[in-house]
Amino acid sequence: MSVGIRFPTNLFGHPTDKRIEAVNSELEYWTNHSNVPITKVVFGHFPMSFTTSSEGGQRYESVFARQSISAYLCGHLHAKVSKQLWRHHQMRTEECSSSFWEWELGDWKESRLMRILAIDGGAVSFIDHTLNQPFQTSILITYPTDSRNMNILESKKGPPRNYINVLVFSEEPILNVSAIVFDSHNEFKIVEEMPLLPVASSSSQKPLFHAKWNAKNYKSPSPTRYWLQVIVLDSNGKKTLSERRPFSVEGKIAILHRPWLNRLIFEVEWEDAYKVLLWSNLAFTILLLFIPQVLYHFLKKKSSHQRWALSILTSPVQQRKAWFWLVLFLMEGANSKPFWFSLSLYVLWITQMPWFWGHATSENGEIAQMYISGWSIPFGMANYKLSSPDVMVITLPFLYLVVVPVVVLAYGLFAERAAAYLRYHRRAEDRANTADTTAEAARFLPGSPGPGALMNLSCKSKIKFVLIKFFGGWTRRIILLACLITATIHLKVGISISPAF
Repeated sequence: MSVGIRFPTNLFGHPTDKRIEAVNSELEYWTNHSNVPITKVVFGHFPMSFTTSSEGGQRYESVFARQSISAYLCGHLHAKVSKQLWRHHQMRTEECSSSFWEWELGDWKESRLMRILAIDGGAVSFIDHTLNQPFQTSILITYPTDSRNMNILESKKGPPRNYINVLVFSEEPILNVSAIVFDSHNEFKIVEEMPLLPVASSSSQKPLFHAKWNAKNYKSPSPTRYWLQVIVLDSNGKKTLSERRPFSVEGKIAILHRPWLNRLIFEVEWEDAYKVLLWSNLAFTILLLFIPQVLYHFLKKKSSHQRWALSILTSPVQQRKAWFWLVLFLMEGANSKPFWFSLSLYVLWITQMPWFWGHATSENGEIAQMYISGWSIPFGMANYKLSSPDVMVITLPFLYLVVVPVVVLAYGLFAERAAAYLRYHRRAEDRANTADTTAEAARFLPGSPGPGALMNLSCKSKIKFVLIKFFGGWTRRIILLACLITATIHLKVGISISPAF
C-alpha cells in the first residue's frame, strides 16, 4: 500500500484496485494449484481500521474473507498506542460467511517487540516477546491453540487431535518439559499432568516437544473451561512457565471483553468515522453561527416576544428558566456584527479553501495545498487529492479543540458582559428606588447596552462598571482561563504540525 505524504499525514494505507486484485489473484492461485490444504497468512503494515478503500470502493477485508485466510499480521501503531491489538473479522455474504483474525504488534524500532508464529496442521499460533534484555526461554504451544484467538478454518476442522505440540526455544539444553491441564470450573484444580518428549528431528536443537492425550476428556460447551500451561526445566536448573491459557478441543472461540481503547482504535473504520466527525462538527458550528441570527431577527420583528423578554428581565434572576440563559447566550454572541461576519467568513474558508501551503513532497518546487479533503498536488493540468483521510490528525483536533471552543467562549464573553451589566444596573436601580425598571431593561435586549447607558451613572459607579466589564466575576475569569487553554492547544497543534512540512 502507498503511504501518506509525511508525518502526520501518513496515518492510513492507500490501496488501489490494481493492488487489491493482485493480492486476490495471489491468494486464489495457491487455492487452485495445491493438492493439500493451504494455510494463508497475510502480512501488511497498516491495520484494517487505518486502511482506506480503493478508488473503486474495494477493501481488503472482503478479499481476505473470500480467500479464507487464517490471519492478517500488521503493525504501524507502535507500542505507545498498544503492544497488542486483536480483532476477529466476521464477513457475511449472500453465498457464505467467513472470518479471519487480525493481529497487530507494536514496533521493533523503539520497543524491541518480536513475534514467533507457527502453523501446526492448519492452526496458527503465536507468542510475543520484548527483547530489551537477553533472550529468555520461549514456550509456544502450537496445539491445542489458544481459544481466545482460535483460527482453524471451518473447512479444516475435524475430530480433535489426541496430542499436544509445544515449541521450546532456549539457549540452554532442555532437561524436562511437562504440560498441566487445569479446570477453571473447579477452582483451577489440576486435571492432568503429562511429560512431553522431543520429536525426532534432524535439527540438533530439537525445539518440538510432543505428548499424546485423550482429547475427548476435554470436550466442553465452554471454550474457557480448560486451561493449559507448560513447564520447562533447562540444564542450569532454571524453570520457565508458559502463560496459562484456555483451549477448546472442539474449536470454539472465546471472544473476551477488550478494553475500550482497543475497540476504539482497532474496530472503528476511521475512514468512515472521519466523515461523520468532520461534517457533524462543521454542521454544529454553522448552526451555532446562524441560529442566533434567526432568533435575533425573529425577536426583533415580533412584539409579543419583545414583551416576553422584558417581563423575564424584570423578574428575579432565580426565576428565570435555563432556556432563557441559552437564548441570551446565543443572542449576545450574534449581536456583535464584526465578530459574527469574521467568524462566518473564517468557517467558510476552512471548509472550501486551503488551510496552508508548503513544499509537501516535491523536489521540483510544486506547491501543495491542504484542504479538508486532503492534499492537492498539481500533476500536469490536474490536481489530485492525496492523503485523505490522513489529514484528520490535523483537521479534527483543530476543529474540535480550537474552532468550536473559540465560538462558544466568544459567545460566553459577550453574554457574561451583558449579564454583569444587567446585575449591576439592577442593583443601582434598586438603590435609587427607581420605579421604571421595565423601560430601562428594554435597552438590554437583544444585545449588550450601548455607551449612552453609562451617562446616568456617577463617576464612582462608572469606574466600578468598567472594572466589572473588563475583569468581571468568577464567570468571566473562568471563561478567560478557558480562552488561555484554547490558545495553548492551538499553539501546540501548530508546533506539532510544523516540523512535518
